[in-house]
Amino acid sequence: MIKLLINGCNGKMGQVITRLAQGCHDLSIVAGVTRNPSRLPNSYPVYKSFNEVEAEADVVLDFSNPVMIPELINYCTSHHTALVVGTTGLSERDQDLLDQASKSIPVFVSANMSCGIRLLIDLALKAAATLGDEFDIEILEKHHNEKKDAPSGTAMMIARELKNQMGNSIEYVYDRSKIKEKRKSNEIGISSIRGGTIPGEHTVFFAGKDEVIEIKHSALSRDMFGRGAIRAARYTVSKPNGYYTMKTMLEELIQ
Repeated sequence: MIKLLINGCNGKMGQVITRLAQGCHDLSIVAGVTRNPSRLPNSYPVYKSFNEVEAEADVVLDFSNPVMIPELINYCTSHHTALVVGTTGLSERDQDLLDQASKSIPVFVSANMSCGIRLLIDLALKAAATLGDEFDIEILEKHHNEKKDAPSGTAMMIARELKNQMGNSIEYVYDRSKIKEKRKSNEIGISSIRGGTIPGEHTVFFAGKDEVIEIKHSALSRDMFGRGAIRAARYTVSKPNGYYTMKTMLEELIQ
């Protein structure tokens, strides 16, 4: 039985994971952490901070806020508990802290827990390598009106992987309203839409002369992300200390 601790348990994703995990015979939720423990009823103990947690967990599933990263890492490293981070909007400092923590515990980080998004990235990388600099690249992401960070962590993950492959000369452009010049060939444009209840949609455009190629992924519900997070928890809890991603997990599962 894998013992889960959910950080951000009263958030939308926290409640999705709670519902899905309770239907899994190999999982047990031993505790949750959230800023307002009494806001929702839960079938497990819920605390306001990690300092109050009494239960022993095998893995922490984090869907909270980047400000929690230092406290989260401190808890996991001191208890030698595996960590799965699905929180978006992480800073470079947050990433550095997670990199450092991975020397002491297994750490899994992904801005998107969908297997389909990983496939989108792989297809986009292949398209970029095939099409070369004759095609302009733009990324459009759409999310619900309660999402606070923009661009989404997934959009930035896509952009970073494209930049890593194409070279450091690539520049990100987030807002063209103040740019009064022709588009540069080394740009990746990143745009955001916020509205309604859109769970998540990401499209990578390759725009060339007289033709446009679109690679698109649409999330139809948050359950998809919840299932991916639970899969990541099962994967990470069995791994040695190290830094893991959706890419490394899927590559191992395919082999």
